[in-house]
This record gives sequence, structure tokens and C-alpha cells, in this order.
Amino acid sequence: MKTFCHFLVAIAFWLALVLNSTAQEWTRFRGPNGTGISAAKTIPTTWSEADFNWKVALPGDGHSSPVLWGEKVFVTSCAEKRGTFFVHCLNANDGKMTWQKEFPIAPFQHNDLNTLASSTPAADAERVYTCRTETAHHTLMALDHRGEKIWERDLGTFSAQHGAGMSPIIYEDKVILGNEQDGESFLIAVDARTGETRWKTVRKTKVAAYSTPCVFQPVGGKPALIFNSQAHGISALAPDTGKVIWEFPQAFDKRSVSSPVIAGNLLIGSCGSGGGGNYVVAVRPGDASKQPERAWEVRRSAPYVPTSVCVGDWLYLWSEAGIVSLVHAATGEVKWQERVGGNFYSSPVCVDGRLFCVSTSGEVDVLAASEKFEVLARNQVGEVTHSTPAVAGGRMYIHTKQHLLSVGGKKSEEKSKQLSL
Repeated sequence: MKTFCHFLVAIAFWLALVLNSTAQEWTRFRGPNGTGISAAKTIPTTWSEADFNWKVALPGDGHSSPVLWGEKVFVTSCAEKRGTFFVHCLNANDGKMTWQKEFPIAPFQHNDLNTLASSTPAADAERVYTCRTETAHHTLMALDHRGEKIWERDLGTFSAQHGAGMSPIIYEDKVILGNEQDGESFLIAVDARTGETRWKTVRKTKVAAYSTPCVFQPVGGKPALIFNSQAHGISALAPDTGKVIWEFPQAFDKRSVSSPVIAGNLLIGSCGSGGGGNYVVAVRPGDASKQPERAWEVRRSAPYVPTSVCVGDWLYLWSEAGIVSLVHAATGEVKWQERVGGNFYSSPVCVDGRLFCVSTSGEVDVLAASEKFEVLARNQVGEVTHSTPAVAGGRMYIHTKQHLLSVGGKKSEEKSKQLSL
């Protein structure tokens, strides 16, 4: 009997692990550790509006990406004229609004291509964390899964030429946020349960950075938070203390918007401006005994805003002007550069061997994630889109400027089977 009880406990523990790992498919900007990669098998290559699982109008504009926990989809929007910031929770199955919370916000000047809801939330099993930014208040807050506000932190004033858009991440029991802006700059970790400061690392002030950090685990070493910015280049911080482990400050000579990408034992970042001069740089990390060093650069047709995707040995760069480059991640050798067309602020995601990226006009271009350039499909979502898709539970979620939609899953799988009969 005791053996059988132990067996039941083991099964329950295993099921909990499986359910928890499934729930954590896409809980931050660009999914697991910011890789932008999903193994989902039920996202169709080609679709039309008739294939959407659902499409829901939101009360405000936004360029934030959706995040998910289980069957809950969290996303933000903002009605600037009304001065209202929204946090939405929708049911992933049918798109019905589970709850919608409103918060006052004082609009301020920002780039016409930006919105006041461009920061992507982060979610865990208990809470969703998001930024609400005004000139006088840069606020990080936590709501539980029922929409009740648990805590709120006013991080001070905010100043940036193009507006806000910094996104938090969760590491263990902490919420991590980069706050490198035109004004007082710092990186901060707060307790996920209470919002109390766990550490705060002061940064130089140069220009606002919009890069979302990731966690780098060196072989035989301790994990490090990786941040990109013009002021500090590519830097590694200890997650528990905020202490700088190493820094490569000469990485960028312009603003950093894209997020860091891990490519084997290299760290990838980019910088640029509206006037050009964009480039992608790979840095070989440092440690206690050696300084970090530049490994390679790509300057021709390099992206400024979109974050790259590393799939195996290859790095896919997708520029604002719709030029896609295949780069050997270890050496920086460019195998090909091809024009897809369109303009892009969304970052590509890789799903089951295919790259999906949404143009500003709402065209979802699908390429083969292979060593050969191949356009597989061009699908329409029919509206201005600057956000990056999320993929969880076998479905893809896209936040257009005024809608949230879902495609893929069992519906698409069944349709594919019918077409093959």
C-alpha cells in the first residue's frame, strides 16, 4: 500500500511539472527567455480571416505583445484621449474578456509610431506585471489573475524622446525591469509578491533603451542577467544582487531597442537610429578572469528595432525595411540577404521550422527557417501591427493596434487533415 501511495505522489508531482511547464510557454516578451522560439505543431503556414479562432476589439491602441499563463491571455491597451490605460485578461479558448481593469494615465509626447501601451507584461502562476508610464510617474504594478491590484511601485519620473516601452521579466521570485532613460536611470529587481526593492543598480544616463533582458547561463558558471543599452553596451549582472559581473560598453554607438539574443556562447545585440547606421554585434562574454570581447559585426541591412532569432547554428536578422539576412552565428558570415518587402517593427518568431513576422501594414510573412531563402506564405491580419506574436497552447496570438486575435490549434489541425483526405 505504501508503494502504491508513493506511486500516486510521484504521478501527481509529474503531472504538476507537466502542467506548469505548459503554462509557462509564453510569459514574457518573445517567450521562453526571450528566444522567440516555439515547437508548436498546430500553427498553420497559410491562413485567412476565416481561420481565426477569434478576433476581439480592444478599447484602446497598443503595441504590447500578449503573454499567457494557461488559458489566460494578458495584454494592454490605452485610450489616450480618455486618459485611460487598460489591462485585459481574455480566455484563450474563445477570446471572451474575463476581466478588464482601467487606470488613469496622463498622456505625454511620444513618437507617432509608439503608443502608451507598448510595454509587454510578464506573468507567473499568481500575478501579471506591467508598466504604466507617464512623465511624472513610471509605474510598475502587479495584478492577480482575478484582476485585483496587489501592489504598485512608483519608480519616479520618466523622460524619453520616443516615449516608453520597457518590458519586465520574472526571474525566480523577482520582477526585473530595465529603466535606462533620458532622465535618472537604473535597473531594478522587486519582490514579485510584495513589490519591495530587492536591489537597484544605478546606470549612466544617455538615451532611453527599450531592450528586454534575458538570462545567460555560461558553461560551468553562474546565471547572469543580460542588458543592452547605448550607455553600457552589453552587460551582465548577478540576478540576486544586481552587481555588474562584466560589461562591454563599446558595443553600441547608437540607441539599443532590440533585445539580447543568446547564440551558443555569444551574446547578440543591435543598435541604430531613424537616420540609419544600424548594426548587429556579437560579444564573447567575460568572467572573473577575462574581459568580454567583440566577436563580429554585421552592418549591411542590419535591423534596429526587430530582435533577431537564433535557430541552431544560424541567426536570422529581419530589418525594418523587410530585408532578411541569414548569418552564421559563430562567425558572423552572411550567407544570404533577401528582400521580403514591407516595413517591420515586430520581431520574428520561429515556430516549428518557420519564421513568422508581422509587417506594419498587418501582413504576416512566413519564411522557411532553413539555409535556403524561401517565402512560404503571406497572410493578412488587416490592421497596423508593431507587436511581436505570442505562441502558447498550440495557438498564435497577435495584438494589432486595436485588436487581439488567435489562430491555430485544433481547429487548424482538423482543417489540415480534411484537406489532406
